[in-house]
Amino acid sequence: MTVTGSIDPARLLEEQLAQASPDLLRELLQAFVNTLMSAEADAVCGAAYGQSSPERVNRRNGYRAREFDTRAGTLELQIPKLRQGTYFPEWLLERRKRAERALTSVVATCYLLGLSTRRMDKLLASLGITTLSKSQVSEMAKELDSHVEEFRTRSLTDAGPFTFIAADALVLKVREGGRVVGVHALVATGVNNNGHREILGLHVTTSEDGAGWLAFFRDLVARGLSGVKLVTSDAHAGLVAAIGATLGGAAWQRCRTHYAANLMSITPKTLWPWVKALLHSIYDQPDADAVHAQFDRVVDALHEKLPTVAEHLEEARADILAFTAFPKEVWRQIWPNNPNERLNREIRRRTDVVGIFPDRSSIIRLVGAVLAEQHDEWAEGRRYLGLDVLARAQAVNTSTREEGTDDLTLPRHRT
Repeated sequence: MTVTGSIDPARLLEEQLAQASPDLLRELLQAFVNTLMSAEADAVCGAAYGQSSPERVNRRNGYRAREFDTRAGTLELQIPKLRQGTYFPEWLLERRKRAERALTSVVATCYLLGLSTRRMDKLLASLGITTLSKSQVSEMAKELDSHVEEFRTRSLTDAGPFTFIAADALVLKVREGGRVVGVHALVATGVNNNGHREILGLHVTTSEDGAGWLAFFRDLVARGLSGVKLVTSDAHAGLVAAIGATLGGAAWQRCRTHYAANLMSITPKTLWPWVKALLHSIYDQPDADAVHAQFDRVVDALHEKLPTVAEHLEEARADILAFTAFPKEVWRQIWPNNPNERLNREIRRRTDVVGIFPDRSSIIRLVGAVLAEQHDEWAEGRRYLGLDVLARAQAVNTSTREEGTDDLTLPRHRT
């Protein structure tokens, strides 16, 4: 859809009356708001849409659909996207609106179920809530759940291939069977065919075992996940096995941050600064050949003083050096799981307010809403990876590296 910066009111009104549309007011309001946003985007670009001008400083790059509820009905807004930077109509829409409503709903549910009443009273007051009925909470939950479910079950086919994905889990507390238990929220993110990051899915499972991860990845594949060349994660055995069972041909990159923590646990405390410096020197090399050569030198140096540490590092070679098969421009994005860790911190910031969830559906409601909002922000932002480097990464053969070097299929690992 192309939204121009002007309206011909006579023609628009004539068209609506000719169609005898019962939603005339909604259609007029929708056209008016879209035109205002288009005009504002033109002002940001320095020139009108499709117009050549020496004063132009930016260009339009399509639209992003967004629903906006009004008393006249739900408007289908077309928010202009820019090639450089982002445009968002702060005067009209609120960021993270769904997540805040989800948080309110979950806190209110806890309150109505009688959990930690004194604490819930304070939380509700801080959110500006004085009274809530069960019917109000039910309506809030019903609307939010439909949005979250639509987001969690959307097709991934058109956005693929997803060259790089990352997976992680975080533990949340929920009340089940009269006691408080820990459940795992499994989250996966990926880089789509346009170079933007996406939230691929959310799944809540009793334990972070192979069955939970296997069901999660099977669901992603069934929804259209394809073209995966590399998966970055920690070395959880169930997760690694699930990747191998569902994403045939994909390589596995062990997160360098998690591996450093594993290596530190078997290293004498006084010698860790030295070992850490050696480990970092492996990643600081200019190309793949230099990385592997430095890895060999580090292992040789460690054998003299710390043979156990050297053995641990040697066994993890294929795990932590999978990134070297890909263009150097993407190394920093694919060798750690840090982006997902930052996402987990944002989830924690919201879920810590609740503490103990009343049920699993409330977990999905709040965490799903947070992820949906983050997904929207990534779609509006700059590309995470360039299209050229993505094309080169897709051409990499992840079954076996060139020149007979290390196999890049899912390797053995340590926890």
